Amino acid sequence: MNGGLNIFKLVSEASLPVQLVMLLLLVFSFLSWVIIIRKYSQLKTAHDNAESFEDRFWSGADLAALFREVGNREGQHGMENVFEAGFREFARQRQRRVTDANRVMEGAERAMRVAGTREIGKLEQNLEFLANVGSISPYVGLFGTVWGIMGAFQGLGEMKDVTISVVAPHISEALIATAMGLFAAIPAVWAYNRYANKVERIASRYEVFQEEFSSVLQRQIHSDETA
Repeated sequence: MNGGLNIFKLVSEASLPVQLVMLLLLVFSFLSWVIIIRKYSQLKTAHDNAESFEDRFWSGADLAALFREVGNREGQHGMENVFEAGFREFARQRQRRVTDANRVMEGAERAMRVAGTREIGKLEQNLEFLANVGSISPYVGLFGTVWGIMGAFQGLGEMKDVTISVVAPHISEALIATAMGLFAAIPAVWAYNRYANKVERIASRYEVFQEEFSSVLQRQIHSDETA
């Protein structure tokens, strides 16, 4: 339409530094959306895995049989790895005839904490990038806007007759960088806040499971001692 906003024309006619800024913001936005989509799938898988494994764990299944099932299946992760690490260390201590129950439990709990920390680290991976994009993109866009306005006024200063119709296109070219900065930042900030909250809830769930599993192992030790 005549008189309409032609973004592609504004971008193509912008100065090289402004174009580089917009290209950088476009890359930021693309990478952010790749991470957002992948992280959504990863967190959903972690949540579903925790739900499924807790159902099996509390169904009364034999712990040794569950351990073999988890160990023999490829691609286990999340809460399954926490359980496997804890039970493996517990079984190793028992096979070594360690009689100190506290020592056995300390080893199992330490193994679960390490495994849990590793799993949460996987879930937190790339969240920092989203936070950085959300923080710096508006300023990168603002830099492009300031640079564009400086160039626009420098060029307009050489003109004798300056009207709003002459100034407007140059200002629009500069402001498009700010708009692209917000376009990159808003989804990144939203996704970071949402995913960080989900990771925190999953981490709390792992911690609760570790405490509950520790109680189960302690009861197992006491039952073996009294048998």
